[in-house]
Amino acid sequence: MNAPVLLVIAHGSRDPRHARTVHALVERVRSQRPGLRVETGFLDFNVPSVQGVLESLAAEGVRDVVALPLLLTRAFHAKADIPAVLRAAPARLRIRQAEVLGPSPLLLTALERRLYEAGLSPADKSSTGVVLASAGSSDPEAIAVIADIAREWWHTGWCAVRPAFASARLPRTEDAVRELRALGCARVAVAPYVLAPGFLPDRIARGAAGADVLGDVLGPAPEVARLLLRRYDAASRPALQALGA
Repeated sequence: MNAPVLLVIAHGSRDPRHARTVHALVERVRSQRPGLRVETGFLDFNVPSVQGVLESLAAEGVRDVVALPLLLTRAFHAKADIPAVLRAAPARLRIRQAEVLGPSPLLLTALERRLYEAGLSPADKSSTGVVLASAGSSDPEAIAVIADIAREWWHTGWCAVRPAFASARLPRTEDAVRELRALGCARVAVAPYVLAPGFLPDRIARGAAGADVLGDVLGPAPEVARLLLRRYDAASRPALQALGA
């Protein structure tokens, strides 16, 4: 019996770096689980579209699909856009929507990986203030999650961790950098809590001009790929049980 197909649903962007990063992440997922069929669909700007992938899968005779939102918080896209697209899918498909990626300890590990790759070392933690810079959202639940992640991350040993947002909410990245300077942190690092490059990540980077270290986007970090598979496994378990696996 076949395991459900994993359909990774990305937002999409006019910035070509976005799709390249999404595809690199999907390739890492495939490398971590050979034999699992993984497809990619975009909500906007890029092809293939989510609807197009679903129609192709149905035409091939696929029955079970796990749709995994490539999102870090449960905001509008996870609550409204993606469910609407999945409801319009061909009726023969049995689709389960997996949980969004965040929050997860694996994402904190990936954030630290990016900061260490940018020049920090574990010995720097206690003297370094970190800006947890996310895209931002008008959804209060999503904003509260970012604040919780910042508090949790601070308890792992950083001098301080402050959330910042590229849109919709304040403070901006540059404001949080100044706040950490005023707190007396010996150095300030900006950790973009985003998955792929684009307009808002570029705004985060500009706001990090006054910081000592700027981490890269999470992208195809191995921890992110591992987390995708965990979300897939949790969503696909009921389907496999129904098949008698």
